[in-house]
Amino acid sequence: MAQGADKVLERKVFQPGDVIFKEGDEGHRAFVVQTGAVEIFKVVDGKKMVLGTVGPGGIFGEMALIDDNPRMASAMTTDVSTLIYVSRAMLDQKLAKADPFIKGLLNIFARNLRSIANQRAEDEAAKNS
Repeated sequence: MAQGADKVLERKVFQPGDVIFKEGDEGHRAFVVQTGAVEIFKVVDGKKMVLGTVGPGGIFGEMALIDDNPRMASAMTTDVSTLIYVSRAMLDQKLAKADPFIKGLLNIFARNLRSIANQRAEDEAAKNS
């Protein structure tokens, strides 16, 4: 990462089991995993359904910034993890320079991912009924 970026980006260390955000929360930032791992999950009929795990170099929480909808899932650290915050303002600044076509694609991708995750949760709930 560029030296100048270190002065702008905020980092925080989380312990295993720390909840970063919960499904339904408003999204003000995305996160880049510098070290450790973060589990992305939904709770369906009282049961935890893991959607995926994000490791070093991965990003999560970005969809709420892209499409302005509440968080579609919860995020919790599974290891001691250092996360870099990406603020809405920083993302907006970068997107302002992007081609409108790219911004439109990002919104479509976010909508499709939300739809897939919700369908998977519904399928899992029906299977466990």
